[in-house]
Amino acid sequence: MYALTLTADLAGVTNLRPDDTEASPFLYFFQVQCTSCRETHPNYVTVNRFDMNEMSGSRGEANFVFKCRNCKRESSASIKSAPTPYEQTEPAKPQKMLEIECRGIEFTKFSPEGEWLVDGAETNTKFTGIDLTEGEWFEYDEKAGDEVSITNLKWEINRA
Repeated sequence: MYALTLTADLAGVTNLRPDDTEASPFLYFFQVQCTSCRETHPNYVTVNRFDMNEMSGSRGEANFVFKCRNCKRESSASIKSAPTPYEQTEPAKPQKMLEIECRGIEFTKFSPEGEWLVDGAETNTKFTGIDLTEGEWFEYDEKAGDEVSITNLKWEINRA
């Protein structure tokens, strides 16, 4: 089992999370490495926690099924639950956002592509359509009369 953890500085906002619903699934972008031959796939792959794919030679299903181009082994990964929103803390501390069960592969990097959501810490203002690919986000909270931001994002994938 692996955990995707995030450490970030949230100013004036909390509950950072991907916009991930069954009606509009979030695509999680990961770099993948085969644990058998250690080959790293050159492109990021996407995982949708609502998709279920059959695994060949098995009755099981997984969110992501991968066949290594080098050693031809089939591997799989599944996201075990809905993402846990990242809460604002002082100082910023690592928090587990996703649990992922990997069989035969490891996710080595995460790219926060897609739309994210956050709530105003004091005002509950809903911010949507947030793009974190540049590593930071700035906005103005009308209700609070102050700037809000997300900076210093640090994503890690660790054994849980």
